[in-house]
Amino acid sequence: MFKAAIAAAQPALCVPPHLPKKPAGRLIVIGAGKASAAMAKAVEDNWKGELSGLVVTRYGYAVPCERIEIIESAHPVPDAASVTAAKRILRTVEGLTANDVVLCLISGGGSSLLVAPLEGLTLEDKQAVNHALLKSGATISEMNCVRRHLSAIKGGRLAAACHPAKVITLLISDVPGDRPMDIASGPTVPDPTTCADALAIITRYAVKLPRNVMDILESSRGESVKPGDPRLAKSEVHFVATPQMALEAAAVVARNAGMPVHILGDSLEGEARDVGKVIAGIALHVARHGQPFAPPCVLLSGGETTVTVRGSGRGGRNVEFLLSLAIALDGQPGIHALAGDTDGVDGIEEIAGACIGPDTLTRAWDIGIKPKDSLANNDGHGLFQALGDSVITGPTLTNVNDFRAVLIERQASER
Repeated sequence: MFKAAIAAAQPALCVPPHLPKKPAGRLIVIGAGKASAAMAKAVEDNWKGELSGLVVTRYGYAVPCERIEIIESAHPVPDAASVTAAKRILRTVEGLTANDVVLCLISGGGSSLLVAPLEGLTLEDKQAVNHALLKSGATISEMNCVRRHLSAIKGGRLAAACHPAKVITLLISDVPGDRPMDIASGPTVPDPTTCADALAIITRYAVKLPRNVMDILESSRGESVKPGDPRLAKSEVHFVATPQMALEAAAVVARNAGMPVHILGDSLEGEARDVGKVIAGIALHVARHGQPFAPPCVLLSGGETTVTVRGSGRGGRNVEFLLSLAIALDGQPGIHALAGDTDGVDGIEEIAGACIGPDTLTRAWDIGIKPKDSLANNDGHGLFQALGDSVITGPTLTNVNDFRAVLIERQASER
């Protein structure tokens, strides 16, 4: 099911149907995200006319292209290459005409891969912001709201820089609710949020940021491009892959195996450990009472949980979810689960996620690991690697957020 979810969001499959008609002028391809290089390859393979361009992707996610240059930078915390990428993409769209079309390929991860600090800010400031937000427990939407108001390229600014050319944005969504302004912090779409909204988020999570960062927000110098801006009048946005599409592809696999499947939602959010408890409660009720679904069945869900880091472990929201789920299930027979990030990276580890079964807790105790201690230390990766239960995919070249599947066997109800 996990493989099917990833396959459904492969750019080679989902990008070609959305390519534009040949423009009167030039076609310029730009983009940012973990899937952007694979998206660029899909454009090249299916575009008969002239084109040129530049996209930035995560280290290790490059795909060879002939006419579109692929560069790499860092994720989830930006580096100097992220700044260079932003500068080069802005130069790529200079001097365009109304006859030109800019095809912008955006997927998750672009917020870190494409960084252009506003005047008065440095890369170090942006790195400090990212570090603080990642540890705060803020949602991806909240984090991106702050990022948009500290950037010279996000929050519609990239589309404004393309004016008067037409901008067509192809999106692979990795955010709950599929809001365009939250995917890579919305470089080509208008932003209705404000500096005041960003400040409220910082206050809500007690995030400590450098004084010059706060000055940008408090002075409103970081305001983004708003809806109705004439520079974005010719901008189009098309979703080519979403978490819901991926879950539906996984559901087909389950049904073909004769297993009833229920999609609980494509945008579940909250603390990973809390979501784990909730899903465990549903699974246990299914197993013990046959409500709201009768076993055997599969429960699928997507979205993006958060982790408020309090320990010194290796983190990862999917493995934190799974560890909390396993603890709450307490060895219930006949319940198995897998959770992973569809981009192949959970947290900062080159590990997509992990899987659990009824024996997960016992096996951990047998090798001297206390699961509750691992959860308290935010060390899901440490526990699952020690058990040999990590799920490693390598770069998937796409990103449609987290994937969670819980399999409840019929015999689970016999306990």
